[in-house]
Amino acid sequence: MTVSMVKGQRISLEKPGGGELSQVRMGLGWDAVTKKGFFGSRQQDIDLDASAVVFADGRITDVVYFGQLTSQDGSVRHTGDNRTGAGDGDDESIIVDLGRLPVHATSVVFTVSSFQGQTFDEVENAFCRLVDESTGLELARYTLTGGGAHTAMIMARVYRNGPGWKMNAIGEPTQGRTFQDMLQGITAHA
Repeated sequence: MTVSMVKGQRISLEKPGGGELSQVRMGLGWDAVTKKGFFGSRQQDIDLDASAVVFADGRITDVVYFGQLTSQDGSVRHTGDNRTGAGDGDDESIIVDLGRLPVHATSVVFTVSSFQGQTFDEVENAFCRLVDESTGLELARYTLTGGGAHTAMIMARVYRNGPGWKMNAIGEPTQGRTFQDMLQGITAHA
């Protein structure tokens, strides 16, 4: 059963019936706003980019994004860059093997940014969702609402909680074309 998350909400990442998840996929989906004009409607391409920043006690230890599709240890993997938002479902995904993350890794922060600098006023139907990779079961979904003049968003964080993991829906608007532009804000959520 999917949990529809709201900004600031936290959930435990236990499997239904008990047990811990081993692999999760953070899926990101979006569509471009259809613009109505004199000659009809048209939709422009929107290049949003998903990134995952791995932290150990507040310090960045690794990053996965369109320019580095796999973490150094192979525990975090980006499935590829979608430059248009075309299609249904997840437009970009990042898979995290929680069991392979180094023991010193304390959290993974997921971000989305508009590489071409388009604002979220030009995006609709945007969401991020967490899926149990072994079963395909959607665990949580955070739907973006309201658009906005920002070009990036710090979406969510998966973090260690004792022997298990939790997810926190962040949903913090910010500015930036890449994760590097957002590092100060990202680090605040480590």
